[in-house]
Amino acid sequence: MAQYKHLKIYKASYDLLLRITQAIKGFAREYKYTLGEKLQNEAIELVICIYKANSAHNKTEYIKSILEHVQFIELFLRISHDLQILSREHYAQIVEMTQGVAKQAQAWLNSFDGKGSESASVTAKQRGLSHFVGDGCHEQPT
Repeated sequence: MAQYKHLKIYKASYDLLLRITQAIKGFAREYKYTLGEKLQNEAIELVICIYKANSAHNKTEYIKSILEHVQFIELFLRISHDLQILSREHYAQIVEMTQGVAKQAQAWLNSFDGKGSESASVTAKQRGLSHFVGDGCHEQPT
């Protein structure tokens, strides 16, 4: 089994999960168990995808799922901020963390370019919200 705890992206995503968990404690009850729970679940899935990507033979599909989870997290953060249940300061801090994870994931994906793997470029459609239902990490990617 591949080691994952030493990866910078794992550490960054784990810190992101902890920060999101702290932030949703301050959500009003009506949002804590809806929007807050979705945010937290996406952050958990992000950490799981990083583990699976590091362990998998074909890492590119998992890394693409990492990028999708980051997009979902940013969407939920934006909604939380727009509904004024997440302060501008917390929103800015957490989005900065998500962007750091996204940059690391994109660099990881780019490292496979030209090595017989799938193309490393991730289009807006692939990073977008077109696959909102379900997640890419509970099932084996196709």
